[in-house]
Amino acid sequence: MLFCKSNRELFTKPVIKREAVAALTTFFTAAYIIFVNPDILSLAGMDRSALIVVTCLAAAAGTIILGVVANVPYMMAPGMGLNAFFTYTIVIGRGVPWQTALGVVFISGLMFFILTILGVREKVILAIPKSLRLATPVGIGIFIAFIGLKNMGLVVSDEATLLTLGRFSPTVLIALAGLFIIAVLELLKVSGSIIIGIVVCTLIALLTGNVSLPQSYVSMPPSIAPLFMELNILDALQISLLSSLFAFMYVDLFDSLGTIMAVSSQAGVITEQNTIPRLGRILAVDAIATMIGAVLGTSTTTTYIESSSGVAAGGKSGLTAVFVGILFLLAIFFVPLISIVPSYATAPALVIVGFYMMREVKKIDFDHFDEAMPAFLTLILIPLTYSINVGIMFGFLSYFVIKVLLMKFSDINWVLVVITILSMVNLLVL
Repeated sequence: MLFCKSNRELFTKPVIKREAVAALTTFFTAAYIIFVNPDILSLAGMDRSALIVVTCLAAAAGTIILGVVANVPYMMAPGMGLNAFFTYTIVIGRGVPWQTALGVVFISGLMFFILTILGVREKVILAIPKSLRLATPVGIGIFIAFIGLKNMGLVVSDEATLLTLGRFSPTVLIALAGLFIIAVLELLKVSGSIIIGIVVCTLIALLTGNVSLPQSYVSMPPSIAPLFMELNILDALQISLLSSLFAFMYVDLFDSLGTIMAVSSQAGVITEQNTIPRLGRILAVDAIATMIGAVLGTSTTTTYIESSSGVAAGGKSGLTAVFVGILFLLAIFFVPLISIVPSYATAPALVIVGFYMMREVKKIDFDHFDEAMPAFLTLILIPLTYSINVGIMFGFLSYFVIKVLLMKFSDINWVLVVITILSMVNLLVL
């Protein structure tokens, strides 16, 4: 066992109580995904009620499997950033049907599973320049925050300046109130601050007549038939979608491994040799969960940094993960209540998530231009082009060109060369 010494210790009453408390902490810290993921993916033309159920099922399946197979107190769910990439870049931006986009997600999960089994997944990440690894989540963070500000109505389009400040309508004021509530609760280190903010926004909207109560609060889950097994794998094999497949894999690679390292560090399980016990199992489950999520009908499933809140609350084993998964399963019976939450109530969550992702910018070495410029192009082009893969590709291309012109060939490896060639080809055919 990774955290507990024996099965007997794992199932004593004090341990079960501790793991249950940790699970509740993790769940309420990350439950915002139940509201936010359907809001984002429904813009791709997918059924919102089915998405609520699918989001819960994908989170439950990945989390429970992770707890049983790897025995770690981590949570999995459809990833933020990856869902935005799915909707805004692939479906809306490139006009790809959401069924085909789900096929791309499935293939990326399958390829990750193969790379994990071969033991090369960690080696690939180490071959990619640190500046580009850091710039990607920063760019995605800005992108997500921008989407949040637009959904709030605080930022609107303008013919003269492209973007401008929106009017302070009642819904904008409600969203701003939610943003400040979450910010203050985060400052006070209150667990579940994001979900509290979403609930408060929804309550204000109810009191002001901007939304109505559902006819029932609890019901049998809506059918997932509009999404289940709707993925189109054959169409996803098009060469034109190669860049999207790479972007899914690239973002998920750093998102998963970075989160696992951060939570494992907090849990105190990283060895003196800087290795994480059962990392291979964790990464394998991550890939399997992505394939399961694609079959169910959602974007890439990944490990959540919010798992650290459960670890801080005492979570030490896979029992925490199993309890979290059960809570997600219970949530599917509250779809009528969840469905009334308006998009402007979930928008502040996007801004807060974007803020946390952007904090990585301080780790980028801006004192060395040859490292900073590719990183800058990556993080700035992701939101400006509404495309994560375009920002990533420009980052790799600029890094390669600058290093070649400076004759710093020692900074170039075969992984970088392959990605640069693929980036060049894909930019030419976009």
